[in-house]
Formats: sequence, structure tokens, C-alpha cells
Amino acid sequence: MQGESRHKVFISYHHENQNAVDGFVRTFDQDRRVMISRIVGGSMASDIEINSSNTDYVMRRIRALYLSDSTVTIVMVGAATWKRKYVDWEIASSLRQGPEVGLPNGLIGVLVPGITEARLPDRFKDNWDRDDTGYARFYQYPKSKMQLRNWIEEAFGARTSRAQMITNGRLLRQRNSPAQ
Repeated sequence: MQGESRHKVFISYHHENQNAVDGFVRTFDQDRRVMISRIVGGSMASDIEINSSNTDYVMRRIRALYLSDSTVTIVMVGAATWKRKYVDWEIASSLRQGPEVGLPNGLIGVLVPGITEARLPDRFKDNWDRDDTGYARFYQYPKSKMQLRNWIEEAFGARTSRAQMITNGRLLRQRNSPAQ
């Protein structure tokens, strides 16, 4: 549709889902123009390298370097996404709010195609409720561009309407979990 604005969306994912994420971006950013994607390894530097043990500094840097112009974060949830420390850091930074950082990002989880069930990252789970009463929302892969557009728009609105529901006190994951 002409005239519809597209939100800038940061996509957080585990590299083992790279092909699915590339397809998602190709379909919903490049072809159907639902969003403007921001993705580490896409239009951005490929690794998060911030050498500091100061959690507040790390979160400020992730927000400044990777999330600064996005308003919604989509976590592409695959079988091992929950294990990745960088996914946790990206979610934590997405949820930050206050005078120094502004509004949080809206938060959506999307199940990677071909995955029927997956464990959610702990920080995401802290903000999601099965009956959609938490800050975050979790969905199967979108069936249409309108469906994804509605999810993004709803998450964008949650930045003000549900920001008080954010739970972000968990310590940052310090390492990836081993294979189980």
C-alpha cells in the first residue's frame, strides 16, 4: 500500500538460523516492504564486540551501535536461540528505557519456519505471557504481510501502552549455554 510507513526493526537471532532470517528479511523488507530491517551481519557490523564488564556501559553501547534507530525488536526463535548470550544482550538492550535511552523497543518473538516448538530466551520469557498480558508477543511465522505489519504496529504502540510491564532485571548471560 502506498503511503504506509515502515518501522525500523532490529532482528535478533542465532547464526544457525541465518538462512531463515535471510529469507524473512528478503520477504518482508525487500520484497513486501513491511519493515526496514536492522540486523547484525546484514547492514551492520557482524559481531557485537564491546570489551567491558560494566553492564550499563555494554547495554548503552549495544543500543547506540545496533538498536539506536529501531523501534521494534523481532527475536527469530529457533531451536537454540535461547542459549545465545548476544540474543540475551540484544533483548536486554531493547527493553531499556529512561531519560538517557528513551522509549524501549517493542518486542516480538517469531518462530523460525520448520520449528514447531522452541524454548524462548529467558529474558524474552520474563516479558511474555501465553495469554498476551505481558509486554512481549510471540507468534508462529507470519502468513501474510498484513499480519506482520499488524504485529509490528502493535509492538510499536506497546512502547508507551505497556512499558510499565517490562521485566529487565535479570543479570546478563555471560556465556552461551552448551549443547544439551
